Amino acid sequence: MKDKKQAKQVCAKKHASLGRVIRLICLHTVVTLLLVALLAFCGVVMVCNMIFNGPSTTARDVLTMSMLESSGMKWCPAVFIGEDTVAQIQQNVSTKLPEEISSAANIVIQTDNALTDAEAEWAAYPDGIRIERLRGESYTAHVMIVRDPSRVYLTTSNPTFSLGTESKRIDEVIQREKAAAAINGGAFNDDGTGGDYVGRLPVGITVSRGEIVWDDDRYCDGFAGFNEDNALVVATKIDAEQVEALNIRDGCCFGPVLIMNGLVNEEAYNANSGYNPRTCIGQRADGAVILLCIDGRQANSLGGTYADAIDIMVEYGAVNACNLDGGSSAVMYYRDMQGRYGEPGALQMINNYSLLQEQAREMPTFFMVAGMNEE
Repeated sequence: MKDKKQAKQVCAKKHASLGRVIRLICLHTVVTLLLVALLAFCGVVMVCNMIFNGPSTTARDVLTMSMLESSGMKWCPAVFIGEDTVAQIQQNVSTKLPEEISSAANIVIQTDNALTDAEAEWAAYPDGIRIERLRGESYTAHVMIVRDPSRVYLTTSNPTFSLGTESKRIDEVIQREKAAAAINGGAFNDDGTGGDYVGRLPVGITVSRGEIVWDDDRYCDGFAGFNEDNALVVATKIDAEQVEALNIRDGCCFGPVLIMNGLVNEEAYNANSGYNPRTCIGQRADGAVILLCIDGRQANSLGGTYADAIDIMVEYGAVNACNLDGGSSAVMYYRDMQGRYGEPGALQMINNYSLLQEQAREMPTFFMVAGMNEE
């Protein structure tokens, strides 16, 4: 009996020792992970401080604008350089163009019986939508050209807006609208907190199907909307009275205006706007609409600047063009009736989400392309 009792005591001591070893290993692992995380955080802070307060103002401005255009990091630059400096950097990206509102005289929309040379361009695209992918030094871009501008319109998540009403995601809305394609729309409330109310209210003036559905008098750097003649109107400033006088049927605010009446916005082009995902809208002289979505915040696509967006719009013949909401809002969808990207008739996401993003954001407004049977 005595030997059994001693054996049990020895066994208990071994288990206790093993338990202590396991606890020590776990504690060591946790401490190590915390130290690694702390060192990584300190390293990021040191790098940010070196850029924000280093000798290169260009690097500082690029990082500042990149963070300001993000949802979760817009607070960061002020921590290192102060709100006054941040405001000064933002001011340097302000829109300066000869006119406040574009002229529709530069757009001559081609009708079906006036298509001659254009036939070759659209021969392989019976649904009137052509998509191309471009590679730049820091980005991958997706360009969608819509032959008929009358098919492009602005729709909203809900009939009315309120902080108590959830907005919808683009894939939900495109299914509801039975649309052929879609991109994200204009500005919306976003304080960077990620709260449930974010994305429920537009910012600035919003027009959908001929009606002003929202106007909070808040300032935006630009406006993009189609008039009743299907010409894209871009403006650095616009109010409800001007919207009605110009017969705007669909439009929203964001900015800056990138191209107006064929003139490039040099202030935006030369500004350190940062590398980010971007969405833009433009129109060629023949009326075809250019929808642009630039991937960003990814390992193989850092993002694009305003200059990159302008270069692409110029390359594709835009007479007028405006920057829309970007960052984690940037998204482009296409109902692939020809089976170019998968199963015919399936809804395809054309661009790629930002790093750590798994789905589209809830947003109040979207530019849609009506299906052929909706014309």
